[in-house]
Amino acid sequence: MKWLNKYLFSFFLVTISLQAQTKLPAFFADNMVLQQKDKVAIWGNDVPNTAIKISTSWGSKAKAITDKNGIWKTKIKTKKASFNPENITILGSKTITLKNILIGEVWLCSGQSNMDMPMNGLRQSKVLNAEIFLEKAKNKNIRLFNNSKAASTMPDFETGGKWTMSNRTSAQQFSAIGFIFAQQLYEKLNVPIGIIETAWGGTRIESWLPKEYLLKYKDVIIPKKLPETQKKQKKPSFLYNAMIHPFQDFKIKGVLWYQGESNRTKPKPYYNLMSDLIQSWRTQWNNKYLPFYFVQIAPYNYVKHKRGKRNYANFIREAQLKVSKTIKNTGLVAITDLGDCNDIHPSKKGEVAKRLASWALAKHYGFRKLNYKSATFKSMKIQDNKIKLDFEFCNRDFFLDSKNVNGFTIAGADKVFFPAKVMVNKNNKSLILHHPKIEKPVAVRYGFEDCFESNLQTKSKLPIAVFRTDSW
Repeated sequence: MKWLNKYLFSFFLVTISLQAQTKLPAFFADNMVLQQKDKVAIWGNDVPNTAIKISTSWGSKAKAITDKNGIWKTKIKTKKASFNPENITILGSKTITLKNILIGEVWLCSGQSNMDMPMNGLRQSKVLNAEIFLEKAKNKNIRLFNNSKAASTMPDFETGGKWTMSNRTSAQQFSAIGFIFAQQLYEKLNVPIGIIETAWGGTRIESWLPKEYLLKYKDVIIPKKLPETQKKQKKPSFLYNAMIHPFQDFKIKGVLWYQGESNRTKPKPYYNLMSDLIQSWRTQWNNKYLPFYFVQIAPYNYVKHKRGKRNYANFIREAQLKVSKTIKNTGLVAITDLGDCNDIHPSKKGEVAKRLASWALAKHYGFRKLNYKSATFKSMKIQDNKIKLDFEFCNRDFFLDSKNVNGFTIAGADKVFFPAKVMVNKNNKSLILHHPKIEKPVAVRYGFEDCFESNLQTKSKLPIAVFRTDSW
């Protein structure tokens, strides 16, 4: 990572003085969770050329020496997940002891407002059944790190936030999706869970990308200083610098991502931007297979409420689906059945979190029989005046015999779309579409409406993602 070395700790180095003493980033602290059975990176700063000794209560030890800028970094081995509280002692120019540490599973969640929306709700938007989840919020074995919102022109060393044990108060202010995801994993795995939230509402994906990955986009302009009056969180790369880079390669199991609404007005580059985001974060975490599970943006009537242009949001959904099909170790949660055409922050966050958890449990924790993946469009075959659509299913899933299925439209060569009559084929794996006015259909779209809510039923109760077969 040559580019990273160039900017490494640039913001922090400005603040180093001769009186510097042993200091750690905020997420190395009491109550944290470390990823089990791994080599976990740990770093900090101290007086230049100082010997650093690390010892742990579970027996792992490590050494390091600070460089000329006072920076040190090393790795410690972690044991199998355990509910036993552990300690880490770091001896440098002074001694720091981190207490009440658990070893378990660590995930990071990021994105814009639908990920940032807390259990307490966001303005008029509320979390459905929030009280049911909050009744179980008191759990010393689930730890929450709610990162502070910050922006920076250069990659930062430090970040805000602190680890807290899960309780009603901490959960109310935490990402609803992240918190319920952690609850789901805890209930299934019976190991400590650490969840890191680093999200900010109203942000474009460009804000979460390193500068070096944005230089090829000619229309992306990266300011050289923080704006005084404009919203700094909307500037390219600024949130990556302040809210992602500080974590460096702090060991995590995977990433949950929910973003895209703010990119709907210019959807064309979104596939490339999201591909770059995944690659850059995997590079930062030194894990080219780091799991990325993300949510297809929710149904919402942008034309009515945001003066938006028809169907633009669907191009974001289309790009998200393409990412899930082309980039390994990613997964898409379709939520065409969980939206609210009048609320951009739909209330059913619990179901979204459960679907994300199902991806994690099925792909990484051995729960093979879970229906975690929505059926996806595979191929189209024209049969006289009808179109047959075939789909790929997960774990013996199939379509139920649904009546009055909505959302499908078909068109002939004139590119004029009509609502399709839909029949579930006798094999329950295919759909047959037709419209009496179209003798020679050539294209299909599903869910390409101002606001679409699915009623197509599957055995798994998972909806299929919005898609189209044309490129018009």
